[in-house]
Amino acid sequence: MKKAKPGDMVTVNRRAHYDYVLGDELVVGMSLSGLEVRSIRDHHVQLKGSFVTIKDSELWLNNLTLGADTARNIKLLATKKQIASLEREKVAGCTIVPVKLLGGSRYIKLVIAVGKGKKKYDKRETIKKRDIERGRYS
Repeated sequence: MKKAKPGDMVTVNRRAHYDYVLGDELVVGMSLSGLEVRSIRDHHVQLKGSFVTIKDSELWLNNLTLGADTARNIKLLATKKQIASLEREKVAGCTIVPVKLLGGSRYIKLVIAVGKGKKKYDKRETIKKRDIERGRYS
């Protein structure tokens, strides 16, 4: 069982970079119970399929999978100013996407980013660039 070290990334949402053109990132706290913290520190967590919503001027992380548990909804901790700025971006047609989970220090933090959805041809372009970087095509 791998334990998180200081400054360690627990998990990364790799689909986020594929499905969205990501903009500014924001690091927010999470309101968790003791068992949830233990699951995250033991790397029993998945960000795949999770998303962030704004309800009653509060940020919520939806569909976070912790261990064998089903998907959970967790309150995110951010300032009113940060939430207002995210709400303006969301009205403009962007999505708030969880990018990575940091759990090395005393606190567990979530990095979220504002993203615009990619079209199918944009995704193909991303795959092509990645293959060129790996040296598959010369």
